[in-house]
This record gives sequence, structure tokens and C-alpha cells, in this order.
Amino acid sequence: MRILILGCGWLAESFAMDMKHQGHEVWASTTQYEKYHRLKTDGIFSFIADFDNVSTLPDMLFPNKFDFVLNSIPASQKNSLSGLEKRFSNVSRFLENIQWTKQLFLSSIGIYPDKDAVYHELNADGIEFSEKLLLAEQLMLQLPNTYIYRLGGLFGKNRIFAKYFANRVCSTGEQFANFVHSDDAVRLITLATVKDFSHRIYNVVAPMHPKKKEVILASAQKYGFDLPIKFEKGDSFQKVVSGSLLQKELDYHYIRPDPLDF
Repeated sequence: MRILILGCGWLAESFAMDMKHQGHEVWASTTQYEKYHRLKTDGIFSFIADFDNVSTLPDMLFPNKFDFVLNSIPASQKNSLSGLEKRFSNVSRFLENIQWTKQLFLSSIGIYPDKDAVYHELNADGIEFSEKLLLAEQLMLQLPNTYIYRLGGLFGKNRIFAKYFANRVCSTGEQFANFVHSDDAVRLITLATVKDFSHRIYNVVAPMHPKKKEVILASAQKYGFDLPIKFEKGDSFQKVVSGSLLQKELDYHYIRPDPLDF
């Protein structure tokens, strides 16, 4: 299988190395010269591409047909709407100029509002989606054979939840955790390379939703981080994002179903 990764962040890089070790041919774009050289050393066909500026396509891409595209170009809330429109229009034009069979775009459950609700992919009625993330998804869905994973809060490797609250005040402790471990995220991306999907959009979230305070306490104890200075009352909306659709469709059993064990 020949795989193309656009925007090779830490999750995409884990997927890239897994695929490379399985004997697949992996190509990956990055904006960083340090990562470009590292990926090349690891046997990945890497190239520099900045989709905020119109990039010329590397000549080496053209003879190839890619079986699978993992699109990990970020749609961040920090970007302006016009900036994101430019970024993903450039990604679109890039993909229209090369040959590929299937694309998976990594989005975020940040697309759902912070309200008391249980969110499922198939029920979009009346939901005030994040304008920026929705724009990115819609631009990508205009391309053929494109599917979307809306990832929960991503943890694993050096990303440990307690680390971000050590010796700080935590005001989000009463919120539910809508998290996913990178081990499961990589496996579910890998399954997307070979499985046919019935829908175009899926939430990727571990099935257990403990309170964030419980996750902080558990991961601080497990990894030896200091606790927050205090837990104070803040926004305590009861938002739950369900990942059951993909889980049922793929008959997938999470390696790490509970964020308390991350």
C-alpha cells in the first residue's frame, strides 16, 4: 500500500512508523526542516509543504497513485476563518492534482459546543457547530471518497493529562473527559485504510467518560506529577461525545477504554 500523510504531527508520525514497519510505502509532508530530515532518516519519503502558502508540488509525487491519504492538517481555533479557508482550499487543490483512492481527514470533537448534551455524529439538528472546524470539514468533504474522524482529547506518549495542571488551579475538574489514547487512534486510522465505511463522519472517543478531576488525580499518581494547587468551581457543563458509532461499525474493542488508565 502507498500512503500519503499531509501534516505529519505526532499522531500521524506514529501511524507513519507503524505503516513503514508493516512494509508499506509512506510519504509525508511537514513544514519543519528538522522533521523532514528525521522522517527521511526513518525511511519515510518526506517533503516540505506549507498549505498556508501555495506550495508547488514536488515532482516526485506525480508518477505515484496513493491508496490512502491521511490528512492531518490542523484546523485550529487560533486561525481566522479566512486563513482556514485559504489553508484548506490549498489542500483541496493539492489533492485534485495527484491520484489517490481514499482520504481520512482528522478533525476534532471541539466542533461540538460546550453544553449539557450527548453528541452523536448522525444527529446534527440544531447543533451550533464551531464555524472554523465545520468550514474545514465541509471543504474536505467536497472531495470524493473522503471520511472524517473527529478525535477526542488526545493523550499518550508524552501527553499526560496531569502534566498540564501540575501546581496550577484547575477549574474544569467537574467536566466529563472525552478523550482517546493515541494507541487506539493509530489503530482506528489503520483500520480506515482497509475498511469500508457506512457514514462519512465518526467520533473517535474512548467509551468511558470519568470526570476530568479523576483523570488528573489518577495520572498524577501514575506518572509522578504534582497535583493542582486547587480545584475550583468553573464551567461544569456535562458534555459527552459518543464514539459508539465507529466502535459498533468496526466491532472495535478499545485497548484503553478508560482515561483513568491513560
